[in-house]
Amino acid sequence: MADKQHLYLVDGSSYIFRAYHRLPPLTDPDGTPVGAVYGYTTMLWKLADDLDKADGPTHLAVVLDKSSQSFRNEIYDQYKANRPDPPEDLVPQFPLIRDATRAFSLPMIEEENVEADDMIASYAREAQARGWDVTIVSSDKDLMQLVGEKDGAKIDMLDTMKSARIYVDEVKDKFGVPPELVGDVLALMGDSVDNIPGIFGVGPKTASKLIDEHGSLTAALDAAEDMKKSKLKERLLEHRKDAELSRVLVTLREDCPLPIAIEDMKLDGIPGEPLAAFLEKHGFTSLLRRLDAGSGSPDRPNDLNPAKVETKGDSGTSEGNRQPLPEFPAVDRSAYETVQTMERLEHWIAKCRAARIIAVDTETSALDAMRADLVGISLATGANEACYIPLGHLNDGGGGSDMFSEKPEQVPLDDAVAALKPLLESDAVLKIGQNIKYDLNVLARYGIAVAPIDDTMILSFDLDAGRSEGGVGGHGMDELSERHLGHTPLSFKEVCGTGRKQIPFGEVPLDKATEYAAEDADVTWRLHQHLKPRLAIEHGARIYERVDRPLIPVVAQMERHGIKVDRARLAKLSEEFATETAKLEKTIHELAGKEFTVGSPKQLGEVLFDDLGHKGGKKGKSGQYSTDQSVLERLSGDGAEIADKVLEWRQLTKLKSTYTDALQQAINPDTGRVHTSYSLVGAQTGRLSSTDPNLQNIPIRTPIGRQIREAFVPENGNVLLAADYSQIELRLAAHMADVPELKEAFAEGEDIHARTAREMYGEADRDTRARAKTINFAILYGISRWGLAGRLKIEPDEAQELIDTYFKRFPGIQSYIHETLETVRERGYSETLFGRKTWFPRIGSKNQAERQGSERAAINAPIQGTSADIIKRAMARMMPALEDAGLEHVRMLLQVHDELVFELPEGDVEAASPIIERVMAEAALPAVELSVPLGIEIGTGASWDAAH
Repeated sequence: MADKQHLYLVDGSSYIFRAYHRLPPLTDPDGTPVGAVYGYTTMLWKLADDLDKADGPTHLAVVLDKSSQSFRNEIYDQYKANRPDPPEDLVPQFPLIRDATRAFSLPMIEEENVEADDMIASYAREAQARGWDVTIVSSDKDLMQLVGEKDGAKIDMLDTMKSARIYVDEVKDKFGVPPELVGDVLALMGDSVDNIPGIFGVGPKTASKLIDEHGSLTAALDAAEDMKKSKLKERLLEHRKDAELSRVLVTLREDCPLPIAIEDMKLDGIPGEPLAAFLEKHGFTSLLRRLDAGSGSPDRPNDLNPAKVETKGDSGTSEGNRQPLPEFPAVDRSAYETVQTMERLEHWIAKCRAARIIAVDTETSALDAMRADLVGISLATGANEACYIPLGHLNDGGGGSDMFSEKPEQVPLDDAVAALKPLLESDAVLKIGQNIKYDLNVLARYGIAVAPIDDTMILSFDLDAGRSEGGVGGHGMDELSERHLGHTPLSFKEVCGTGRKQIPFGEVPLDKATEYAAEDADVTWRLHQHLKPRLAIEHGARIYERVDRPLIPVVAQMERHGIKVDRARLAKLSEEFATETAKLEKTIHELAGKEFTVGSPKQLGEVLFDDLGHKGGKKGKSGQYSTDQSVLERLSGDGAEIADKVLEWRQLTKLKSTYTDALQQAINPDTGRVHTSYSLVGAQTGRLSSTDPNLQNIPIRTPIGRQIREAFVPENGNVLLAADYSQIELRLAAHMADVPELKEAFAEGEDIHARTAREMYGEADRDTRARAKTINFAILYGISRWGLAGRLKIEPDEAQELIDTYFKRFPGIQSYIHETLETVRERGYSETLFGRKTWFPRIGSKNQAERQGSERAAINAPIQGTSADIIKRAMARMMPALEDAGLEHVRMLLQVHDELVFELPEGDVEAASPIIERVMAEAALPAVELSVPLGIEIGTGASWDAAH
């Protein structure tokens, strides 16, 4: 034993979230989520092993947060109010993480009404008072207040991500003040994560400068009266109480009662038996083997770098662990460079050319790439090797978050663009972006055609679609960084503020702007290093390289083209819709017997069920009746005329606000066209989605939808051409399920719904064909007997008979559904003909609604996903084919479901039509040869509607 006692206090709460975001979802043999448990176990194991190899502790304990509430919430009810609830699949893992700690036979400390940091502070001071050295295993900035020496007893910190010790000099380097003043700096800065107010507009450099100059928070606030007139003075005086409250909130309690005596934390090795039983119970067999293969003893396991987690019941979700994470140093924002001279810019350009693989990110004045001005560009060539090139920051930095900013020197915009253009267009340098389509569009407006490219967002989507819930499909940079790198990047609101206090990025001082912008490039580079190698290991290269990556510049160009809309026609429609909705409101009020707000679900529910006495009203948790579409459709089916009128009113008001009004506002004043934004990760199955404005939800077959489509028009002398895949999903179902009857019908050009009607009903008339059409599509979506009964307005037993008959007539469909579900249950994901994976982590859920929802989606995902892959392949090949034919004036403008919309000179229609049809019909080749033909319908006209 060492002569001096040395206590290690492990901040277990930070380990939990780092572990959760670092690994994909995993389940144990019982189907319980254990991804975070596994990560926590391995991190704790590695810590024990590393400490054993060094001059390890004599005493050790793990400290956890007991709950999300503490005494600080009593002081300030908004404390940590912005923090979201923990992810749904993490909640059941909290008790298992406590079990993991006990399995290591380590003391575990968690107390009500205080946070883990307070318990750590109290134990650290108690040990220091006894003359013990203390190491806090954490990188939490709040705990840095404790660092230092007293009577020969030291408190330091261990950052396991960096494998680095944090002592007084490191704290001074970070905050500009010694540890005992860190709380004063934190009080001025505030903390958006914990919702500690601080003083808005005071960044870390200003805060440290003020505290360093005046010696304390109180002295700095007192000195504000004598400062020269400035925004800093105003904010210090106006928000003094916020700073004083923040100082209380960041102060650590050092006098908490100690539930376990520190002498009872003695570390004599980790007994193997409790740990072995825990590992076996949760299916961590690879760790169990390492335990058994230890150095002759289970005490203090001596290896940690598992190649793979083995689980049961969710085997597919562990596949992402085959590739170990690259070892990166922790993100160090102080390492980034602000490039303000042409000399330094040329240095970075040369560095990028030598690196061959760089990350690129743009900072702009707006979210709309077609209207945004370029404010700056960041580049990264490696971990912590990143820079920010400011190009459009205000000279005085006024309104920024750091009042001591000097007037920034910047490379002139035209000179920087001219210097960067050869680099960003060089075939010898791969440019990586996170949602790089946005950057392509911004830079294209400055004459830069960025290529070749990789996109970490698309990489993540092609590897993990459906694996993670929430976020931008779960593939936004911040979420990816937390999940894969264990790092939370600076948020936009941290540097620009929110609400009325938000400032444009061009007003952010350069030091803070550099930290934010260069970090984005740095994180993107790191994510690429982690995600790209997984493509080959997890068989994702085919879909990424052959379908999605080639599509990025194509979609970017479509967004830049935009489409013309007839403003006058839209305005007229808005007036007509307003008149019609007013008439409907009057009718609804007459039917109700009184006036009320039709758009209020609460008032509508009371009218329908209390006043008019309609049956079947159900109240939710809020105490008000549900009046969603399904409820109104049921009432309509029961003969309630008021429900019909409300449904009409809702459709008209939605179309007016979403399209006829919004499209007028969306017209770009510079181009006179509407430029929608396409997401390549917006739909789990791979289909493109459209936003700002959404052009994919305009009703196709209703008179009102056609009226809106009439407003989409070509430029003078041009026409619009619409090319639509005919019944592509049914054709793919016939191929993938190998249904001879359907394949034969498609090969002969027969009406597929009429054929189904004859198979189902023995005859094909208008009624049976309509029913067959509903059944054809519904069964491909895994519909239940109740769902089909609702669509056909029949009893569930009759619907089940139809489903049974359908499967008898087309047994291949039933076999396809059965085999698809079995495969997804076994592997955790479905797969398209081109290799696109869609994950279904809830396919084995004990919750019936979750499980059945996953099953329905899993049945359709391979078909809908293959359809999406085919149209994407057609889009990527389309323009080269047209240009080869000398038809460079043809522009592809829109992709909506199974349809492509083009604008072209009227004289080019005859030449372009067969090329467009051929490219679409052959899009699956040569990767996939279908056993059914792909039918293409082409039309042209003076509007989008007329082209149908």
